[in-house]
Amino acid sequence: MRDDLIHNPKGGMPRLLEIMRRLRDPDGGCPWDIEQDFATIAPYTIEEAYEVADAIARESWDELKGELGDLLFQSVFHAQMATERGLFTFDEVADTMSDKMVARHPHVFGDESRDKTADQQTVDWEKIKASERAAKAQKGVLDGVALGLPALLRAVKLQKRAARVGFDWPETDQVLDKIAEEMQELRDAKDPDHQFEEFGDLLFVMANLARHLDIDPEAALRAANGKFTRRFAHIEASLEQMGRKPEDSTLEEMDALWDDAKLREKTPD
Repeated sequence: MRDDLIHNPKGGMPRLLEIMRRLRDPDGGCPWDIEQDFATIAPYTIEEAYEVADAIARESWDELKGELGDLLFQSVFHAQMATERGLFTFDEVADTMSDKMVARHPHVFGDESRDKTADQQTVDWEKIKASERAAKAQKGVLDGVALGLPALLRAVKLQKRAARVGFDWPETDQVLDKIAEEMQELRDAKDPDHQFEEFGDLLFVMANLARHLDIDPEAALRAANGKFTRRFAHIEASLEQMGRKPEDSTLEEMDALWDDAKLREKTPD
């Protein structure tokens, strides 16, 4: 019965759960899968989430199906390890999420009116989340902002929480002034430890500027990474046509090719 399920191409979620159970089975499972724990799998979970985002950014919808499957498998992996410890099951994970969505959408699943804007729903959502944190005895404004988040994302979430209680600059110009101040402090820093601290402060304020401008700093940096990759690829391709490599060229020559790549992006064929 179980083998039939494992080899059933239409087995859906029960098939995936059974595959995971078998991979972790001490008798006949995969040695690598058996050795893993929550801590060792967590980095893969984060990596798979980024690969989902990458497929979406590239609008690669065929790849997205596979990447979502990889991310789902991470949830299944964690749930199987939890089941083995008697902590919770995958069904309980799904039920917890369902309960949360129902509770946070009383205008859809309850008796509240749906006659509200998306902005008002965001406000209501935050109120519900605040009450959930209170129920968990998370009394501090910043309690519950996950330590494992990417640093830029966590910075924005911390700043949003503080802004809710009025700890925020009212004008974007004030954030820009703070950036200039932090840049000067970084220039003035002499020893590595001080430079490390001031660089972190500068990044934190840059994240705050992104929040004030309603920009996702992670997405903006990913876009900048993509732009850098495209333009440097143009440098390499142009030099290859000349029978050369970047290490055989001067900075001035590569700068000129970089400018050519910028021009081509602005005036495509």
